[in-house]
Amino acid sequence: MLENHEGQQVPQVVFHTRADHQWKDLSSDDLFAGKTVVVFALPGAFTPTCSSTHLPRYEALYSCFQDSGVDDIYCMSVNDAFVMDEWGRSQQAQRVKLIPDGSGAFARGMGLLVNKDDLGFGDRSWRYSMLVRDGVIEKMFIEPDVPGDPFEVSDADTMLAYLNPAIAKPRAVTVFSKPGCPHCDRARAYLRDAGMEFEEIELGHGLSASTLAAVAGATSTPQVFIDGDHIGGADELAEFFSDRAA
Repeated sequence: MLENHEGQQVPQVVFHTRADHQWKDLSSDDLFAGKTVVVFALPGAFTPTCSSTHLPRYEALYSCFQDSGVDDIYCMSVNDAFVMDEWGRSQQAQRVKLIPDGSGAFARGMGLLVNKDDLGFGDRSWRYSMLVRDGVIEKMFIEPDVPGDPFEVSDADTMLAYLNPAIAKPRAVTVFSKPGCPHCDRARAYLRDAGMEFEEIELGHGLSASTLAAVAGATSTPQVFIDGDHIGGADELAEFFSDRAA
């Protein structure tokens, strides 16, 4: 039976982290005392759902959580500090803080350390999220106790809806670009002037011209997508903002 600890203090443990190539131990009080914190826990760094959706969406909505009174967002996994740091770099996670629960002490204290020998993982954290105020757990969203790795309620949107259901979420913007492209610079400037955050994918960094053609129907850069809609290049983006202002 997966345990819900709403109304209780978070477990008191020590997290062995790395900072500036040195070990730095952080206690539960260091992470939670005097702050409002969102935690989401997941089975493992570099795993598919964790990398494609769980972490990226919390990163994308970070400013919304801040505007809703959250001081920090922590991603916890039963992985060591080296793995978590490398995963953070690969995910370009700049705002969510990745916390290594290397021995599973925090997950065990939460009653959510589970055996995943069927996947060759050993003991890992069950997937969940929670809102913690000054070390006290206010709300938990625990994935259902069913086989596999369910991902239904611990997502960023569900937590944000609990915190601030009326908040306007940022639009999802992707810019396909290439180094030295002046039109890409224009597109970036338009988006920044509009206050829109965006992810950028460069040709040559996991993206080929043929892939760009398949996705956007063009090989020129930039190619801009907003909420899944293909806007086009810098000129089309300027027209898009002009139409909105009209």
